[in-house]
Amino acid sequence: MMICFCLFLLHFSLQVSTPQEPQNRVDRRAQAMVNVEGGRKGMDEKISRTEDEWRRVLTPEQFYILRQKGTERAFTGEYWNNHDDGSYLCAACEQELFEADHKYDSGSGWPSFWKPVRKEAVTEHDDLSLFMRRVELVCSRCDSHLGHVFEDGPEPTGLRYCINSASLKFVKRGK
Repeated sequence: MMICFCLFLLHFSLQVSTPQEPQNRVDRRAQAMVNVEGGRKGMDEKISRTEDEWRRVLTPEQFYILRQKGTERAFTGEYWNNHDDGSYLCAACEQELFEADHKYDSGSGWPSFWKPVRKEAVTEHDDLSLFMRRVELVCSRCDSHLGHVFEDGPEPTGLRYCINSASLKFVKRGK
């Protein structure tokens, strides 16, 4: 038992001490952002609210996911199987995040995109929870948790932006 615990600690310490940004991930993200256009006008200002203010404007599920970094169960969200044409906005602040043209079926049970609408729409943070290294995505305008980005997506970026449906608001094109 003690040996297993020691091996676990050794494995975890090696994970934490490895370089934070593998080179190919940097290159793929740079490639994903080349010539990305879009974004809603007037949406550059940061939004800052207290937790009580967020509780008043978000549903309990949205608050759990967006503000407490929760995750909805796979294949249960409103948009995982949505194929309509339009834009996906942050459910908290309505900043445009993703386009339907960049959505694909990853088989994961969450809405998946191969790039955001524009580089500045999302911010990345290292996520070392659950004893693994992941890259968390938050809305750059309101700092709400959206999901994670993985390096198993389709070309041309090779990235999978795996997003909780409760973090999104969908607006059909032309409305």
